[in-house]
Amino acid sequence: MDIPTTEPTEIRAGDTWQWRREDLFSDYPASTWTLKYYLKNVSSHIEIIASADGNYFAVTVTAATTIAYAAGNYSWVAYVEKGVERYEINSGTIIVLKSFVDVSAYDNRSHTKKMLDAIELTLEGKASADILQYSIAGRSLTKLSPEELTKWRDYYADKYQIEIVKERIKTIVRIAKKGKACL
Repeated sequence: MDIPTTEPTEIRAGDTWQWRREDLFSDYPASTWTLKYYLKNVSSHIEIIASADGNYFAVTVTAATTIAYAAGNYSWVAYVEKGVERYEINSGTIIVLKSFVDVSAYDNRSHTKKMLDAIELTLEGKASADILQYSIAGRSLTKLSPEELTKWRDYYADKYQIEIVKERIKTIVRIAKKGKACL
């Protein structure tokens, strides 16, 4: 297995995470510096400390550890530290995907796809007469008209098609990278 030499952009909780930083050895050799990653989002914080592999840094986080990580979009910052010195060397974003382990129900649809499905189900139920506005105990509630729902369905359908194209491109790139590794 080839170990990536850059931080991943997408990774799954419940899997072993692994990458190396071989580009830091001239300025920050792993024999004298420590490499740390801090991943944060609204509700979670993850800290990862790389180990030394000669003058390179090796990151390995076990599946037993990552299973506890919450899925979501994270911002991350990487620092090198030695004594009282600390320098930011890189930052980015990463998507932590849900684990397939210990998950009985799994809905991997994007927000866009969930909205599209909900709107289409609503439209299918609108074949009969529909109440667009009603009042209960002095409170007024308004539903979207079929025309408004159709407009939103078209909007989310277009967004969903873009998601499909992006996913196909990611798959092609992944296959191409594997093909180069086999050469």
